[in-house]
Amino acid sequence: MIAAGLTDTGKRRKDNQDNYYINVIHSDEQALCVVCDGMGGAKSGNVASDMTLTIFVSEVKKRMLPKMSISYMKAIMNEAIRTANTYTYDKSLEDELFSGMGSTVVAACADKNDVCVMNVGDSRAYLINRDGVMQITTDHSVAQEMLRRGELTPEEAKHHPSRNYITRAVGTEKSISPQFYEVRPQKGDVLLLCTDGLSNMVEDSDLMAEVMSGRTPQETVRRLVAMANDRGGPDNITVTLLVF
Repeated sequence: MIAAGLTDTGKRRKDNQDNYYINVIHSDEQALCVVCDGMGGAKSGNVASDMTLTIFVSEVKKRMLPKMSISYMKAIMNEAIRTANTYTYDKSLEDELFSGMGSTVVAACADKNDVCVMNVGDSRAYLINRDGVMQITTDHSVAQEMLRRGELTPEEAKHHPSRNYITRAVGTEKSISPQFYEVRPQKGDVLLLCTDGLSNMVEDSDLMAEVMSGRTPQETVRRLVAMANDRGGPDNITVTLLVF
């Protein structure tokens, strides 16, 4: 496995509230990739995404073992995100400056070709190969709820103003409800995690063209971020790739 990641402030924001983490443990054929997108104002959004990432990664890493099953990965990720939520929520109550802060999170824990993916909010995970682009995660957003109820078509949901109104985030409520997905990628498949600063600006066809271009993962993430910026870069942009 090979991993690469990049984050960028974008063209219109002064601060970058996104955070990411990537780590590949080649000796155990394991990997952990995490992307967070903070919300709640310049300072508090940064605090929320940083706390979420730091605590979640720390809690998962100390419980990782050789030869993990997907069910074990789900258990340790579930415990880790609940711990991160508790600390972030408690922090939001300490000071009015942090009131209402929160963060999205999308994470992937891999052991060989067994991968557990988790998300809260609208940061996404995609599985990309020569057959196409598959969105693994489901957004926790108002637009997604409207799509589920049949009030919007998939194309309308892509551009609806409520697509950025998220219905779940780490730290905004005392309890949290993450979603989990099982993925079993094949050799050559690529797992892409990103914030909405990328997914709102880059179409699936462009994701596939760049990821399957044969360039290095580091060059690919750079080109994807540049593409989002070339199309306006209205938000912070973060992307990680995990190549199997």
